[in-house]
Amino acid sequence: MVATVKLERRWSPNHEARAAGKTVDILLLHYTGMQTAEGALAWLVDPASKVSAHYLIDERGRIAQLVDEDRRAWHAGASFWAGERDINSRSIGIEIANPGHEFGYRPFPDAQIEATIALCRDVVSRHPIPAERVLAHSDVAPQRKDDPGELFPWRRLHEAGVGHWVEPAPIVEGPVLTRGDAGEAVSVLRNRFREYGYGLRADSHFDADATSVVTAFQRHFRPDRVDGIADPSTVATLERLLAAIGRAR
Repeated sequence: MVATVKLERRWSPNHEARAAGKTVDILLLHYTGMQTAEGALAWLVDPASKVSAHYLIDERGRIAQLVDEDRRAWHAGASFWAGERDINSRSIGIEIANPGHEFGYRPFPDAQIEATIALCRDVVSRHPIPAERVLAHSDVAPQRKDDPGELFPWRRLHEAGVGHWVEPAPIVEGPVLTRGDAGEAVSVLRNRFREYGYGLRADSHFDADATSVVTAFQRHFRPDRVDGIADPSTVATLERLLAAIGRAR
């Protein structure tokens, strides 16, 4: 139960017990990807949908709690982070109302982001969630998901004490790795993404999975250019993030 954030409770039937032995150590942020917040709420509490989240935040900053935090909500789907495939059992899921890329993606209103910050700070105050495990849905499911997308203000959350962020390296000309490339440089890059937590197998080919991971990474950490190409800025930003959590080469 959230003690410091004003909530409306609209309980969803779509939840179950968390898997035995799983501790909540991930905060996962989504956008709803539906045309209205009302439609998203109706879907998340409909037993036929088989989906849910712990919270929904509408554009005006109103927060609805849908599932108790001690229960496993159904929001991540097929996903992976740092060796874990049952993300739902280890996470709190927050849906943020936005039409998304399919229905007219747009910036998130200030009231909505302020409410998101307040709720996130409340959640991380009560669970052992490291900053680097405040994640986008696209981080844990890069082949399937784009949310909450490149317009989501991760820097602003970080400045308010939520999540991991470093200043992105400047976008400059230089060598790139892109789909179809292969070799030692690709192998090293894939392994560095794996070290951060992304779901890539060890390989020396820049394939569709690598493109999806680079795109997801850019949406979160280098949003000025989202193209799935590992340019010098993308690689340097990844190295800055790894160094910040003590995983420098």
